[in-house]
Amino acid sequence: MVNASEESAGTLYIVATPIGNLADLSPRAGEVLGAVALIAAEDTRRCGKLLAHLGLKKPMIPVHEHNEDSQISRLLAELSRGQSIALVADAGTPLISDPGLRLVQAVAEAGIPIVGIPGPSAVTLALSVAGLPTDRFSFEGFLPRRPERRRARLAELKSESQTLVFFEAVHRIAATLEDLAQVFGGERPAVLARELSKVHEQVVRGTLNDLKAGIGQSIPLLGEFVVVVGGAPAPAAADDSDIVRIYELLVAELPPARAVALCAKISGRSRNDVYALTRGR
Repeated sequence: MVNASEESAGTLYIVATPIGNLADLSPRAGEVLGAVALIAAEDTRRCGKLLAHLGLKKPMIPVHEHNEDSQISRLLAELSRGQSIALVADAGTPLISDPGLRLVQAVAEAGIPIVGIPGPSAVTLALSVAGLPTDRFSFEGFLPRRPERRRARLAELKSESQTLVFFEAVHRIAATLEDLAQVFGGERPAVLARELSKVHEQVVRGTLNDLKAGIGQSIPLLGEFVVVVGGAPAPAAADDSDIVRIYELLVAELPPARAVALCAKISGRSRNDVYALTRGR
């Protein structure tokens, strides 16, 4: 592994680029793209259009999921001899469901500076307009492509109380919404965001059943999709009669103290509540 001192090495910049509207590129990001010696781009054609918009011409090297490992040594060598590099994704913030992780890990291990240039992200943009809780959320990226694996992963997430964010491709969005409604329940609140920040941006709020019904109708099968799903509702607390019934079933087989403890765990009520309701029984 190459090791470089921060004084002699260049810098790897992680540059967020627009997900649609080119005006969303920050002035700082534009300055960095103009200053670096080389751009490591997931899609050199798309990056070339962005550079043309900025009036820039820069050498580019493709870094995508199929060649990232083979490009690392070349990029490390450039950084180690003092050349700064910008890493850009196809769109949005690099490494968010995009290549670049192994490169960043190798650069960090080599002791070479890494600087993030913040900017657009479909994840945070979708959350900001969804109208669902954002204090806690889980970004799940793309679900497995195979239906059985997708449904298995959704089954693992069914009880997750945080808001969930998914990316999905146009040719799988209908099947994914069908599976979400089947596994999570069709009445779970959800939002579908399509073509965010682009000319045909569409944000549809409703239930999973609503979104499923809209696909191919009010929601065209065009563009890129983000699905935001409300977290699982908290289970309803057992009422007093349920507490007594559960306790009586348990105490027939267990010592009273153990029955109280298990009843509290099953019902979600405190031990003091259970004890007060069942005292003398």
